[in-house]
Amino acid sequence: MACLIPSQLQKFQEDGFLVLEGFLSADECEAMQRRIDEIVAKMDVPLHCRTEFSTQEEEQLRAQGSTDYFLSSGDKIRFFFEKGVFDKQGNFLVPPEKSINKIGHALHALDPIFRCVTHSHKVQALARSLGLQMPVVVQSMYIFKQPHFGGEVAPHQDASFLYTEPLGRVLGLWIALEDAMLENGCLWFIPGSHTGGVSRRMVRTPAGSVPGTSFLGSEPIRDNSLFVPTPVLRGALVLIHGEVVHKSEQNLSDRSRQAYTFHLMEAAGTIWSPDNWLQPTPELPFPPLYT
Repeated sequence: MACLIPSQLQKFQEDGFLVLEGFLSADECEAMQRRIDEIVAKMDVPLHCRTEFSTQEEEQLRAQGSTDYFLSSGDKIRFFFEKGVFDKQGNFLVPPEKSINKIGHALHALDPIFRCVTHSHKVQALARSLGLQMPVVVQSMYIFKQPHFGGEVAPHQDASFLYTEPLGRVLGLWIALEDAMLENGCLWFIPGSHTGGVSRRMVRTPAGSVPGTSFLGSEPIRDNSLFVPTPVLRGALVLIHGEVVHKSEQNLSDRSRQAYTFHLMEAAGTIWSPDNWLQPTPELPFPPLYT
């Protein structure tokens, strides 16, 4: 089972993140990658990506389409692309499977393979050993980090996007489905940066406005030398406190860095901010982790 021992719990509490190597087997990683290949082979590319826009008005419509597509993705399996992968006519400039940045945000609920991993005995045991009473799954993402141009992820705190009252109730579980090394864009953390609250929040803007979200506050300039690289092998799980500052660099190597990540919230005594971009829906209330 995947229970944490006291020294691991202490390290997580001190650093705000913890690496658990060998959490998944190669076979378990392979099954998720195969499933994603099937999903990508059948994907419907969203219209706002495929349409040629020439006038300003059309450009505004595209931006609105993009906004709506993102804001309503919390209970769906949707596709988000790297910059510059479509030409002006909306055709792919690179093979479609190499164009995707991520798939979000409900694989954990809508796909049986990902549901099984998310609610596995191992994950449940891990959550119990962290003392979670009523954890619910709020979102999931499959991240591709494509070779040669997989985009960087700027320093951020997950709770900026998934805000709760009180803070400290959101936990990320990040599973490496391929080796994540320095050269292909591993995670970097500032150890101990999870204790000072959040510096900015992304909130929904009034319905119908573009871009649909805005930021309150701003991300401070952080000393780059504080970041510690965290390379891990395929099958590792990284626990990520909702307020720990982390980032990843652009992937300029010739191999991808695929990962499956999902977020849990301790629902007992917690308010999920009604201003968060992501909201539970009647079709998909946040599912309890414990089955």
